[in-house]
Amino acid sequence: MDFREHEPQLESKDLKQFISTYTKHWKYFILSGIFCLVGAYLFIRYATPEYKAQGSIQIIDEKGSSTGLDLFKELDLLSSGKNNVEDEIQIIKSRSSLIEVVKELGLNVTILEMGNIKNSELYSNPPINLNFISEDSITDKSKQDFTVKISGDTTFEFSVEEGAPSKAYAFGNNFDTPMGSIVITPNTSNYRKYLGKNLKIQIRPISDVARQYQNKIKISLTEDFSNILNISLQDKNKAKAKDIINQLVKVYNENAIQDKKTIADRTSNFINERIAEISGSLSSVDQSAEDFKSNKGLTDITSESNINLNIGATNQQELANVETQYNIASSMKDLVDSQNGFEVLPTNIGLSDQTIASTTQKYNQLVLERDRLLKSSNDKNPVIINLNQELASLKNTMQSSLNSTVNNLGLRVNSLSEQQSIIRSKIYSAPKNERALRDITRQQQTTESLYLYLLQKREEAQIAVASASPKSKTIDDAYIPDSEPASPRKKVIYLASLVLAFLIPFSVIYANEMLDSKVHNMYEVDILAKDFPVLGELPALTKNEEKIISKDDRSVLSEALRILRTNLDFLIKTNKTESNKNNIVFVTSSVPGEGKTFLSSNLSMILASTGKKVILIGADIRNPKLHSFFSDLDHDNMRNERPNKDLGLTEYLFNDELRFKDVLHSMKVYDNEIDVVYSGMVPPNPSELLMNSRMKPFLDEASDKYDYVIVDTAPLMVVSDTLLIADNADHLVYVTRAGITEKKAIEYPIKLSKEGKVRGLCFVVNDVKSADLGYAGKYGYGYGTSQKKWWKF
Repeated sequence: MDFREHEPQLESKDLKQFISTYTKHWKYFILSGIFCLVGAYLFIRYATPEYKAQGSIQIIDEKGSSTGLDLFKELDLLSSGKNNVEDEIQIIKSRSSLIEVVKELGLNVTILEMGNIKNSELYSNPPINLNFISEDSITDKSKQDFTVKISGDTTFEFSVEEGAPSKAYAFGNNFDTPMGSIVITPNTSNYRKYLGKNLKIQIRPISDVARQYQNKIKISLTEDFSNILNISLQDKNKAKAKDIINQLVKVYNENAIQDKKTIADRTSNFINERIAEISGSLSSVDQSAEDFKSNKGLTDITSESNINLNIGATNQQELANVETQYNIASSMKDLVDSQNGFEVLPTNIGLSDQTIASTTQKYNQLVLERDRLLKSSNDKNPVIINLNQELASLKNTMQSSLNSTVNNLGLRVNSLSEQQSIIRSKIYSAPKNERALRDITRQQQTTESLYLYLLQKREEAQIAVASASPKSKTIDDAYIPDSEPASPRKKVIYLASLVLAFLIPFSVIYANEMLDSKVHNMYEVDILAKDFPVLGELPALTKNEEKIISKDDRSVLSEALRILRTNLDFLIKTNKTESNKNNIVFVTSSVPGEGKTFLSSNLSMILASTGKKVILIGADIRNPKLHSFFSDLDHDNMRNERPNKDLGLTEYLFNDELRFKDVLHSMKVYDNEIDVVYSGMVPPNPSELLMNSRMKPFLDEASDKYDYVIVDTAPLMVVSDTLLIADNADHLVYVTRAGITEKKAIEYPIKLSKEGKVRGLCFVVNDVKSADLGYAGKYGYGYGTSQKKWWKF
């Protein structure tokens, strides 16, 4: 029976464990929240607000308009006349359009009033005006910052870099700068209120400014399949945002009008060139039609073709009949010629010659009569001889008639074939003549139609030049729909800061949990151990806490050991029999330093506190720690009943003369009486020594004399010493240390248990932090409590 079957359901434990993984670090969430909220406040406090301007236009559908483009649309050289609104959006936001807007509004030059924390842009009515004398190609690509300070009514101070020495100049005079000569003039309406203030002038390449606004401008459809567009822009200056939108619409319409005029002019020039060429082609096409009919002697090609078709059909039918008679006669001739004797010939085969038909019928009657006589007579019969002579005569007659018929029919077939060839040549030449005449006629009609069409389109193109209209209609000029700034949005920023405050510690903790491969508490080991029991967990101790518990100890460590003792007693009593006390407990671990000696010593103490006889055996003879562990205690609390403290398990196994009691050390530690067998001296061959035949009798004697036999063994994954004596153990307590033992290390003892190499496998978690302790390690009913610090609440 497993003592864990009374624990809560695994699902609820999983959820609690998952939640506790984060709630135990609640202080980090609070600190992160405070930090993020303060950061959000500072960002909102010092961020420059941005306002959203928007306007709307309608793309005019030019489907019904009449421009020079109609020529190419009707010729199917362009796509449908319906506006593609998505394409128009890309045209409005094109780089070339934004470059024109930047040039018109002078957006590449920015004048800022410098402040202590942030600068303010002076857009609508700047105190000074800048005039660049250098070429536009240089100015438009320059990137430079200047600082100007208005020092008087007629002078100002200029410096290339902020904080650099300045130089005084007079308004209206040009002076040299890294980007060429500049003339600065005052704006007489308001420059006086900026006397003594520093102004920062930023000059940026026009292409960079255009790309910046190209990314910031948003254009969208009001509805699907609608021609109305909403144009919006978010900027720090309200007036600038509205001016950019209005100027962008203006540039778009002006470009559209200019494109239409350009196309119309090109169309008109193209039409005039074509009219000049086509007018000279009309007369030559008419002359070609007249010459063709005269040379071919044609009047009406259709009537002549119908007559030839009727004659050809009659001649074809007659030719087919004659060919059929010819083929039948030839077949009949071949059949008669191929007969060696007298056999019945086919009749009614379709020959028009009745003489051959009657001769064939008579021939067949004589053949049948001859065949009947031969059934009762032979070839020597005079009647048969007469019939043979008569049949031979008829056969010769038929052969002569068939030869004559075949010759006549052959001549007839040749004659009709020649006539058919003549008729066909006339019929076949008719389509060719008709096609040639149709080509001439089509060319004539096409040339005439195109000439008239181009005359009409020339007039339309001239009208289009004079009546070019904008491509869009302004519905709403740019305006600011909301007095509140669009950015920063306080509610969104504070909400985002709270979410970020949660995500930062959550992500760090989650990443740490995902990358952490160590065990931390009994719950994790319980999941990894699966069907193997976990006896309990021991809390981490501070430097000031005792490493060995006393008899009436009420510390967290002692309470955890009592729970471990209870669980161990349950396992011992479960399989206890009269012949086997089931009380030999091996204590081991994966590697040194995980606390197996600490556990075995304190487990012995807690078991001895109940008045039971307990013996603690140090079987880690390769790296003994038990003697040094007890030697650190106060000697007043110990009593040694053996004069020789150096004798231990090693000496007992090596020396056959030593008895059990010779290596036994009885002591009283904090009122707990236990017997201890130290490991002894480190032998040169520890593995072979543990395989000594005296080992099993030694443990059996200890099992008979004591209620509990606790054996401190070597680490299981480092050396094979423990496996060599594992058959003597009733229970194997595997010690894991929180934050030290790898989770994969749990698989090794489980594998050994399934292979039958160890018995009674169970686990204990040592050095568990207070935050990771379960209920068993946190209670204490007021015993051993300490004053909490003020920050721990």
